[in-house]
Amino acid sequence: MVHLNLNEKLALMILITSARAFNATNRRMMYSSRSSSKSFSAESLTLRSNSNSNSNSESANGASGSESRVSSLRKKRLKQEDLEPVEKDSSRVINGRDEMCGLLPDIEDSPSRTSKLNSYVKSTEASISASSIRTSGIPPQNWEKMLECIRKMTSSEEATVDPLNCDRTGSFLPPKERRFYVLIGTLLSSQTKDHVTGAAVERLRLNGLLTPEAIDKADESTIKELIYPVGFYTRKATNVKKVAKICLMRYDGDIPRSLEELLSLPGVGPKIAHLVLHIAWNDVQGICVDTHVHRICNRLGWVSKPGTKQKTSSPEETRVALQQWLPKEEWVAINFLLVGFGQKICTPLRPRCGVCSINELCPSAFKETPIKSSKLKKPIKSKKL
Repeated sequence: MVHLNLNEKLALMILITSARAFNATNRRMMYSSRSSSKSFSAESLTLRSNSNSNSNSESANGASGSESRVSSLRKKRLKQEDLEPVEKDSSRVINGRDEMCGLLPDIEDSPSRTSKLNSYVKSTEASISASSIRTSGIPPQNWEKMLECIRKMTSSEEATVDPLNCDRTGSFLPPKERRFYVLIGTLLSSQTKDHVTGAAVERLRLNGLLTPEAIDKADESTIKELIYPVGFYTRKATNVKKVAKICLMRYDGDIPRSLEELLSLPGVGPKIAHLVLHIAWNDVQGICVDTHVHRICNRLGWVSKPGTKQKTSSPEETRVALQQWLPKEEWVAINFLLVGFGQKICTPLRPRCGVCSINELCPSAFKETPIKSSKLKKPIKSKKL
């Protein structure tokens, strides 16, 4: 056992006390550096390391344990110093990201926020051309045979559709009035049965409200009463007034001649625009696809989403897909054929597959026939008196 004199004991106690104070100071500094958002600079760390080494050398040269602790603390500080430029760079990256976000287009400018007109025009320009239209898709098997059978069925007693009666062409009127007559009649026909539309148009004609000048001067309530009970008659009365005003101010009482201008009118969608363009101007730029054409083309397997075998989800998708392979000479007739076929045989809820002459070729035959409910009505028990 080593015996120390009084001076050596005092020196050892001073050394231990200074080492403990030094460690406590370092712990407080590390805690403050972690809680603070400011990082240490290289210059301050160098000064602190120099002062710490001087105080350490002045306090004791023989305390190997305290020196090892000091060296470990220096290593930690040096690591923190090395991480300092990374933190600065990361802040620059964040600032740079904010600057880049300022250059990105706003959400309202993104394609998903464009109007229906612009999106439709883009799809139309991509699929067809007003001057020359070519079909490039592969036609489905047996489509000609199925179409011929549908043509025979629609010409028989089972399904009779008169295109002139459905479209209300107004052939008894002068050309300019006839075109406006076609536009108003087609606008009212949406979501409405043919005989209801015909009666509403006839009431407008008898009251002298089939010209843009007369409709513009008439009250909206009067138009609403005359076209009732067509579907959405309140909204259609408003749209009829707006359309008449636009035709007077922009087209001198006539109707638009281009597909894009027709689509800009209130209440006019792709089907109405193509139908009016064909009947009023004798200009065929696309197929008129309504709910019957959309449903039947998917049932027959004539259309699908691009690159898949999935059914099309909207009449517009059906129109684009159908125009890829159907010859243009069939574009006008296909609407009338499938509308009549859909009204009498290939109905939405209970398709009459048993009387359909193409049930052997149709991939959907007898698959959508509703199954009778197995639930039986419970007999009513007579209450005992």
